[in-house]
Order: sequence, then structure tokens, then C-alpha cells
Amino acid sequence: MILLDTHVLVWMVTDAARLTRAADREIRKAQRDRSCAIASISLWELAHLFRKNRLRGMGSIENAIHSILDDTGVKVLEITPEIADLSMSFPDSYPKDPGDRLIGATARAYGLTLITEDERILNCPLIRSIW
Repeated sequence: MILLDTHVLVWMVTDAARLTRAADREIRKAQRDRSCAIASISLWELAHLFRKNRLRGMGSIENAIHSILDDTGVKVLEITPEIADLSMSFPDSYPKDPGDRLIGATARAYGLTLITEDERILNCPLIRSIW
């Protein structure tokens, strides 16, 4: 299983050409195995993007998010006490954004590779990541 950063999920459905070859290859492989996931905080980030009209969908925000999940087959991994704790233990060089911290902590808790473009996350030795 792999974990997708929110922007990677958005690009999968809106502009797949923005994905690197390595990211695209890993995503396709994981989709074949039905093993793509997002952290539950990504649901809030998607809702925020729809609310700000940076993403467009049919019907309500809830329906649009369900559509993305259904179309991609992505699983949602919920925040746990362990993930909350891990989100507080990143080095100072790691992004301060709570969403980035929860996504990174989710990858750590489940031992997943995180697909992200974020250089600060890619450079973090605590997370296995690719772009």
C-alpha cells in the first residue's frame, strides 16, 4: 500500500501529467492492487479546495469527494492516537502545517511510502517517500 499526499490525489484526477514517471508508476501499480490510501485529513483538505473553488465537482462537496474516492479506489486511513503522537515528533525542518504532519505521521504509523512533491517531506529521514 502507498499513501498519497492530497495534491497527488488531486493531480491524479485533474492533471495526471503533473505526476513524475516514478510517482505515476507507483500509483498505477498500487491501483491495480487496490492499495492506494490517503490520510483522513486529506478529506478536509479536499473539502477546503472545493469550498474555495480550486476544485470543481458535481453536487455537494460531500458527493464530489465520494466521487473522487470511488473513481480512484483510494482508501481512507483514519487518525489514531499513535498518528496524533507521531505528528508531534518531526524535526524542525519538517513542514509545520497540521495536514502535512498528519499525512507524514500516517505514513510512519502504517510503514507506507508517501507519494509527494513536497521537498521538505521528501528530505525527511523519518518517512519513506518518492516523487
